[in-house]
Amino acid sequence: MVTWSDETAGRWSERVLGGPSADEAALLLVEGPAGTGKTRLAARLVDGAAARSIRSVTVSFSSSGATVVSRPRPGTSERPPGSAPPSPADLPGALAPLLERGDRFLLVAEDVHRADGPALELLRRLLDRPPARLAAVVTYRPEELPEPGLALGRGAHFPSSLAVSRLRLGPLDAQQVRELVEEGLGPSRCPSDLVTRVQERSGGVPQVVADVVRLLCESGDGRERYSVRDLEAAGVPPRLAELALGRTAALTERARPVAWAAAVLDEPVEAGELSAVAGLDGGEGTKALVEALRAGVLREDAEGRYGFFVPMAATAVYGQVPGPVRREMHRRAATALGRRHPVPWVPLARHRRHGGQTKAWLRAVEHAALQCAADGEHQAAIDILERALSRPTVPPAARARLAPLLAHSAVLGLRSDQTVTVLRQILDEQSLPAAVRGQIRLDLGLLLCNQAVAGMQGWLELQKAVEELEERPLMAARAMAALAMPLLSTVPLERNLYWLERAEKAGADSGDEEARTAVAANRAGTLMYIGDPAAWQVLEQLPRDTEDAACRQHVARGLCNAADGALWLGQLGPARGLLAEGVALATRSGASYVEQGARGTSLLLDWAEGDWAELTGRARAFVAEADTMPGQGVDGRTVLGLMAISRGEWQQATAWLAGDGSRQTEGSAVPHVATASGALIRMALVRDDVETAVAEASTAWDRIRDKGVWVWAAELAPWAVDAMLRAGRRDTAQGMIAEYEAGLDGRQAPASSAALDWCRALLAEADGDPRTGADLYRRAALEYAGIPRPYATVLATEGAARCQLASGTDAAAVVAELTSCVEQLTELGAVWDAARLRAELRAHQPADEQRPRGRPSYGDRLSPREQEVADLAATGLTNREIAATLHLSPRTVEQHVSRARRKLESQSRQNLSRTRAQRPE
Repeated sequence: MVTWSDETAGRWSERVLGGPSADEAALLLVEGPAGTGKTRLAARLVDGAAARSIRSVTVSFSSSGATVVSRPRPGTSERPPGSAPPSPADLPGALAPLLERGDRFLLVAEDVHRADGPALELLRRLLDRPPARLAAVVTYRPEELPEPGLALGRGAHFPSSLAVSRLRLGPLDAQQVRELVEEGLGPSRCPSDLVTRVQERSGGVPQVVADVVRLLCESGDGRERYSVRDLEAAGVPPRLAELALGRTAALTERARPVAWAAAVLDEPVEAGELSAVAGLDGGEGTKALVEALRAGVLREDAEGRYGFFVPMAATAVYGQVPGPVRREMHRRAATALGRRHPVPWVPLARHRRHGGQTKAWLRAVEHAALQCAADGEHQAAIDILERALSRPTVPPAARARLAPLLAHSAVLGLRSDQTVTVLRQILDEQSLPAAVRGQIRLDLGLLLCNQAVAGMQGWLELQKAVEELEERPLMAARAMAALAMPLLSTVPLERNLYWLERAEKAGADSGDEEARTAVAANRAGTLMYIGDPAAWQVLEQLPRDTEDAACRQHVARGLCNAADGALWLGQLGPARGLLAEGVALATRSGASYVEQGARGTSLLLDWAEGDWAELTGRARAFVAEADTMPGQGVDGRTVLGLMAISRGEWQQATAWLAGDGSRQTEGSAVPHVATASGALIRMALVRDDVETAVAEASTAWDRIRDKGVWVWAAELAPWAVDAMLRAGRRDTAQGMIAEYEAGLDGRQAPASSAALDWCRALLAEADGDPRTGADLYRRAALEYAGIPRPYATVLATEGAARCQLASGTDAAAVVAELTSCVEQLTELGAVWDAARLRAELRAHQPADEQRPRGRPSYGDRLSPREQEVADLAATGLTNREIAATLHLSPRTVEQHVSRARRKLESQSRQNLSRTRAQRPE
């Protein structure tokens, strides 16, 4: 089978209309299930005939009759104006003029599976003795042919003078489905699991895929990211539902139960199982199945199993199965699935639930969750367990068995909104034993720390878990190891190190491999996060080759945490290596949460390394995908905020970094909060709002001081020091630099070393010592370049150039260097920063290169300055902010914006983009 494409249409157009010889009669039989594109292909062949000045006649059969459309050569008419189109009975009359001329012509017969006997006889007669220059195309649905396999019915004869070809249209492949879904929804809004599910449920049928995309668009207008749940909520496309219900209704009462059984099972099954669920014996089941196959309701797959012609059609039919019949069929399905080896516990649990078998359902849920977790499918386990535990009628004993399974999978998978609520409700039940409560609380604490941006809440839950797990020392050691992780809370580092010491002792005393591995993984992450050189030795000792799945998960987590810590230190190359190693292990062990966290670290690495191509789109997709896990999305939000600042998009930057202004820094990771604070300080300084900048700097600095991990201040320190100096608080700035330097003693943190030199440069510049300032900026730039951090390198180089210009040192060389910086910023996409430096360059342009007097005429085109202003206005900057950036007056900016809008015929500042500005001269 092939799928429809422009290339397919072109190839068959050439074969049918050109053929081996233009005088040879040709027939193309086009078969394909409903929705595979037969009509579109036929239309393209008709268009191809018109392009070759070949006449065509199209006969379209439908349930209400048929229509004939004659398409003459361009510029001619085959029938008088106002006359009625010919009917199928008049087809010989419509073809007669073409036959008499002896011209080559195209006959298209569409949907011949709906043609009546006389029409089929007419086509058979025409093709039995075809005119030499006839090209015929016949389309049909093979599943709806009155005579299976015979497009034109019995008695068709194709003489040797007729070149006959058959084209079978089939479903789209995975890549084609992805392209179609992304075309309709947008690439950034389509996670891979959604596309995969669309392909599975649609069967790859092009029309069904297109209709599903339309449903998603209608139900989720403006949504950042679609999910599999959105697909399930959207329902069955009406076109498919009508077709499925119509075909099912046409079955005899004897055969209809087979279709209902297939809808209840909702998966391809063997004929025997299908008959058993339908309640039919072998002979009756076979007869009913054959009828359902011939009616196109069911189809046989490559493995000899039977299911709906489009998997999604089962949902439409399921809704029409009478309730008592549906309940009984679910019970029979549970019996049938229970006989399989191995038992498919997930669908078995569904059938027992809908069959009303409560106790058996809960046992199946437990088995299904364990099976999913063992296979690394933690999200599937979460979905099954949440549905069960959300029911208040589930007995306490069953809740005590199921809740720990949910908590464990939630930590390793990708949590849903409901998980935390369900776990807290279970913990409120006093009937649970202390050890069970401790086990659940341990995983709840990890969940809150890792995924829910509720670090301190999670930290407190972990402390309680240690007390409740007194009888389970191995789990207690895991809780202690989590309490040691500095990233998970805002408690002072000394408290983390206290718990690390206790965890190491508990792990060593336990004699358990998993406990020791969990503690070692957390120790590696802790030491890396604080810049302790001993981290590398601990990493080397992690048992990467362990065969134990749980230990692999701990090692994967330790490697990815270490990679994240190395990122904040500025050790980007090692971070990449650790991340790749950790992701590989996480994939093997099914630790979805670890993989998702690694994606966030990768985004931050791309930002730091200047790999900004499509970074905004990827970060947006990541944030949208993590909408139920705020802690996971923080990396993406941070990247989006930093990107927005480089482009001058202040409102977007504030939204990504500060949200609604009530940032919950208590629950956010300290390095992310410090980075966000640095960016917000920078924006305040650009607006000349020194008071706001100082307030943010003071709060952020206190937060770092309270935590005691100074390597996390690399993205904060230069902007905080700058704010204090701008406010005239030199002594405070000097004290901050000294405190920062002391906090970095003994730490391996290249990014912080560069930031410290930047801070010293700012102080020297403020003290009126531009030469020292230039040297320190230059040293910081070299350190950033060695990391490498290209954006930070340019900003530090800009500071060095500013100091050199102030000292009167080799202005021409400095201007050349700044020009190179502008080029680098432009290449990165940092529109606002590039505009700033261009304005700085103009101020230092040599006198003999100044623009001559008088205003050059640009006509309808934007002048360079108007273009620059338009670019910044399109980002959302106010006139005052643009004026500060370009060293212009607000009034001048207002005039430039007005002229740009007039020339571009734009009603909105946001439409003043560079792409819109590229008008023809």
